[in-house]
Amino acid sequence: MFAELNELLGASPERPDAGQFTLLRDTRTDGSFLVHHFLSFYLRAGCKVCFVALLQSFSHYSIVAHKLGVSLAAAKERGQLVFLEGLKSCLDLLFGEEEQPGQPSPLQFLSGSCRDLRALFDFVRVSLAPAEGDSWKGPVLLVDDLSVLLSLGAAPVAVLDFIHYCRVSVCCQLKGNIVVLVHSNEDSEDEENELVVNSLCHHSDLILWAEGLATGFCKDVHGQIKIIKRLSLRQAAGQDLVQTYQYKIQDRNVTFFARGLSSAVL
Repeated sequence: MFAELNELLGASPERPDAGQFTLLRDTRTDGSFLVHHFLSFYLRAGCKVCFVALLQSFSHYSIVAHKLGVSLAAAKERGQLVFLEGLKSCLDLLFGEEEQPGQPSPLQFLSGSCRDLRALFDFVRVSLAPAEGDSWKGPVLLVDDLSVLLSLGAAPVAVLDFIHYCRVSVCCQLKGNIVVLVHSNEDSEDEENELVVNSLCHHSDLILWAEGLATGFCKDVHGQIKIIKRLSLRQAAGQDLVQTYQYKIQDRNVTFFARGLSSAVL
């Protein structure tokens, strides 16, 4: 995890929030560094994590997590991490790997036998269901990234229904947290993706929006991030708190600074 980002968010692994829906949004840049931050943050916090990884392999996330001081393999062995490798699940489903009786693939909608994401929700619900003897602080659902479901043929309504039921189950009933990454491009003609993004923004407690620089590539400033705390979601007359910073991604860390105050500029 990145200590500077924790400071900006007022977050601590000793006191993780409960019942929060966090949206990670990236435009003209790669926001995956935020996924790695929250994955390592919640594992260090002692939370039970269900990671629906639709974009990369387990080895990819494991290598990055190792740089951040977290072992995903060890977390899986002790039952703290439930990892769904979407790439492997897609190949198994599309190229004839037989399903176990009574255990349908979480991505069953790819087979055309159903159009909803009920199997994926059931996977999340069972993975995060409290078990006798568990000592984890709270359940966490992490999705990287939700836009892939649309690319695989899921309807926007099905994706939004999936998130809605996950919020009810994880955030409301289990008092856990959800973190979801989506790609967006305001100039894109992909209306379905933008519909999902805008709907998620409306229902999020916290939005971290990573954007590429309008001026193009810079070796000392990799992009800017908007931290939007949705106070209006909890207070009818409240206004959202928006903070904007620029950032630079390093091998094992990400540094944040006010716009125009990069050490290279000063």
